[in-house]
Amino acid sequence: MKIAVIGAGAIGGLCAAYLKLAGRDVTVAVKASVLDILGKHGLSVSGVRGEKTVKVPVTEKIDFIPDLCLVAVKTQDIQEAASANPRALLAKTVVTTQNGLRAEELLLEYCRPESIVSGIVMFGATSLQPGRIVHNFEGSLVLGGYDGCSGSGVTEAEELFSAVFPVQSAGNIKGMKLLKVFINAGNCIPAILGTTMQEAFSDLRVCGISAAVWKEGLRAVLKAGLRPESLPGFPAERVFGLVAMPLEQAAGVFHGIMSGLSGEPLYGSILQSIKKGRPSEIDYFNGEFVRIAAAAGEKAGLNELLVRMVHDVERGGRFFRKEELLRETARFLD
Repeated sequence: MKIAVIGAGAIGGLCAAYLKLAGRDVTVAVKASVLDILGKHGLSVSGVRGEKTVKVPVTEKIDFIPDLCLVAVKTQDIQEAASANPRALLAKTVVTTQNGLRAEELLLEYCRPESIVSGIVMFGATSLQPGRIVHNFEGSLVLGGYDGCSGSGVTEAEELFSAVFPVQSAGNIKGMKLLKVFINAGNCIPAILGTTMQEAFSDLRVCGISAAVWKEGLRAVLKAGLRPESLPGFPAERVFGLVAMPLEQAAGVFHGIMSGLSGEPLYGSILQSIKKGRPSEIDYFNGEFVRIAAAAGEKAGLNELLVRMVHDVERGGRFFRKEELLRETARFLD
């Protein structure tokens, strides 16, 4: 079975390394700027499974049709990566790993809908330098057919990835991806502050902002007639329960959730992109709440503000001080 992985960042690099260690035939497509580094030094993985260096074949462009293609670039990079690797996307099975709700729609220009298997990553990984990946914490890979399709591609993907991660089948993959938006919505805060997740959420006042993000997001989602679906280790009821609490109590619960995620410094994916000088996924995280609210005739002012602040960091290169963040968001926390 020939496997192509597009992208060698935190998720793509980790998957490629573990699949190679499991004896799979893996080729990774990467940008020209990191081709020599990965070709010479391989993928260096550390974290919860120990330290290892894995040599994986790398190329700028996949020039064959694989049996399975894992698309592991960020949502905002799909267009560029897909246009550079059109043969890879002719695979019988194309697995997505992106956060947000729109990756599959962007891939439809390049592959058949029945070939797409939507993936939701519940394990944590960080990559701030090319080829160096920290596996922060274990978790499942959730897989489901795109738009109700549940053909042989789902089974094939489950069989492949179960060799390296716990795999769970998804009935309502769209609802699960929506819940993952809630899980990721706090990523914007360490990105705005330029700190680790642990440091950002050590302050209960900052945790209150994330709780308010969930409250506003859930209001928009329900207004639009949508409903999040439970994920492994993260029931949807957790969002509903937290949103029903007074903000101060919700902040304490949020602090408890975030403080125990990883013993290693954990940088959210948005901050990882910023540190690499690349655009972030913010429009597919908090921006989804803004988009859903607008479609339902509502406003999501706090999420809109946080999206704007992340873009300010991306453009100006200056992180906000904590007191600035608290002052800017205060009017949404009353």
